[in-house]
Amino acid sequence: MSLVEHDPAHRLWLLRTPESSYAFRLDADDRPRHVHWGPPLTLAQATQVAARRNPADSSFDEPGDERQELPAEGGAFFGVAALAVRYEDGTSALEWRYDGHTGTGDSVVVRLVDRHYPLELSLHYRVRGDVVERWTSLRNTGEATISLLRTDSAAWTLPRRDGARLTRTSGAWSAEYGVLREALPVGETTLTSRRGVSSHQVNPWVMLDAGDATETAGEVWSTALAWSGSWRITVEHTHTGRVTWTGGFGHEHVGWRLLRGETWETPVFAGLYAADGFGGTSRRWHAYVREFVQPHPEELRPIVYNSWEATGWDVDEATETALADAAARLGAELFVMDDGWFGARTGDAAGLGDWTANEQRFPAGLRPLVDAVHAHGMKFGLWVEPEMVNPDSDLYRAHPDWVLHMAHRERTTLRNQLVLNVARADVADWAHKWLDRLVGEHGIDYLKWDMNRAFTEAGWPAAGEDAGRLWVGHVRAVHAILDRLRADHPALRIQGCAGGGGRTDLGILARTDEIWASDNTDAADRITIQHGYGQLYPAGTMSAWVTDSPNPTTGREAPLSFRFHVAMAGVLGLGGDLPRWSPEELDEAASLVALYKEIRPVVQHGELYRLADPAKSALTAVQYVLDDDVVVFFWRRPAEFARPVTPPRLAGLDPSARYRDSGGVVHDGAVLLSHGLDVDLPGSGYASAVVRLSRV
Repeated sequence: MSLVEHDPAHRLWLLRTPESSYAFRLDADDRPRHVHWGPPLTLAQATQVAARRNPADSSFDEPGDERQELPAEGGAFFGVAALAVRYEDGTSALEWRYDGHTGTGDSVVVRLVDRHYPLELSLHYRVRGDVVERWTSLRNTGEATISLLRTDSAAWTLPRRDGARLTRTSGAWSAEYGVLREALPVGETTLTSRRGVSSHQVNPWVMLDAGDATETAGEVWSTALAWSGSWRITVEHTHTGRVTWTGGFGHEHVGWRLLRGETWETPVFAGLYAADGFGGTSRRWHAYVREFVQPHPEELRPIVYNSWEATGWDVDEATETALADAAARLGAELFVMDDGWFGARTGDAAGLGDWTANEQRFPAGLRPLVDAVHAHGMKFGLWVEPEMVNPDSDLYRAHPDWVLHMAHRERTTLRNQLVLNVARADVADWAHKWLDRLVGEHGIDYLKWDMNRAFTEAGWPAAGEDAGRLWVGHVRAVHAILDRLRADHPALRIQGCAGGGGRTDLGILARTDEIWASDNTDAADRITIQHGYGQLYPAGTMSAWVTDSPNPTTGREAPLSFRFHVAMAGVLGLGGDLPRWSPEELDEAASLVALYKEIRPVVQHGELYRLADPAKSALTAVQYVLDDDVVVFFWRRPAEFARPVTPPRLAGLDPSARYRDSGGVVHDGAVLLSHGLDVDLPGSGYASAVVRLSRV
């Protein structure tokens, strides 16, 4: 059955997901108008909604009826424009004429043309599970250049409700994905990254509700942008109660020119409606990412050992080989050598860009180490940062024009490095060639692709008026290199990283297998970080390491079991200085690694239920359900002695079923749902537990 229906008489389209509907239409002037986004409607019911008019209609306030599908300047529109252009004669208002539509069973493209100027607009819609994907393309059919001032992917409209609340993230390096849930103020609220990456500070997604949704109940409307560079989402809340938002790539003061015959396409801005709260919203996004975004969703992610915290910059063949031996004894399945293996890289001030093994540290090249790792039955991975260069490098001395820079301006270094202009074809070609050679010649199984600084002096003097294109061109080139590498090396797996979670988005997840969610491996902090990450992204994409105590970032001490139990709620990794661990710690670690291998399918492929909010409770828990198997993690952070805690109630179970735990005790589903589990967490410091249940 088609997921897209069309009513020609009312010029209305209806898209259907399993649990929602999305409808829009063309008005008498061929302007696309929003009609409905929410609970399922029939086509006939959607036409009834389209017949309604805005009760706040006023020439001083909000003239007209429904909101525009892609708001643009022209007529009596005074809101945030999703599309802003300027023709050569100075005209900026847009007037559309319908030029037909095409589609398949799950998608539709509506074509519009400017009534006077040679500009074509295509509005793209596609149903993917519970998600509606939207994006826009523009084509210049004339001779004159058209200036593009803002080209958002889509705009969205919240149905009229009594309240409005915005959920988003707020964070920083090593404190990513903090969840903020606040009443939406009247006016315009803009979330943005101007850094060239999706950023540590705010993630490119928003959730809107009427202020009454909870983790388990209530309507939630959410959207996420599939873009790995600078972006902007603007939410508008009018004094009459209307809530709309628009989003896409780029930011203010950055524009592009659309040349003769050229087509400009925006990234996907995906939307999802759920009627079962923030938890149901997250589970639907997780299902969407697994089915329609990830390259290899069916795989189980391996347990990685990364050598960085054991060695720092002191990398050499003997040390890495010894660490690989130790990691293999613990049960690691992938060994990754981090920064410091190439060029003159003995610190962060030199060598970046010179991607050949350091001859003093690896006299015979990388092959002996790769072979030693493979001999243990582990895969071999390598840290790379292809978009960066140190000024103190052979690459920069040979090609100083390859970096982002502006004429007559200083070149700001951050972390002693500059950003390569990968939007340049020659730079992109260079990056692909050395990566392709590195992977192919050495049998590399895995790349940790890092990106450790934001754009500054983001200029391209040789490009002239088109210099602004680098903001988009750089990201598209990075995506293309990743796509090419994966096509040429089908067994290669890639982790996305940008100083931790600085580039986490649906665009990078379509090209990588997992995300290094944060450089902060402190288990207590990671509970909050992982809580925010999981609002949109599934646990099977979230890399989480067990490192040393005291933690190298925060200095906080925590038991080994607590550190493991937190990391086991994602893709477990090891990053500690193993030679310093005691025999007892190594034995405990090996046992916990073995346990994770048993529960890994449930964690990485199961449905996530957040049982308590870490911001509100010292005792928090998350639960994963896959078919008849259940895994629950309990974590308690330090609290006042004898302070009472409420056992989190389980979720997602059959109340009529019975569940056996690993100790053989059988529990009724109804009891678990209403009263939770009693877990022994002695003392008042850090404590944790893992409970496994199987349906009887």
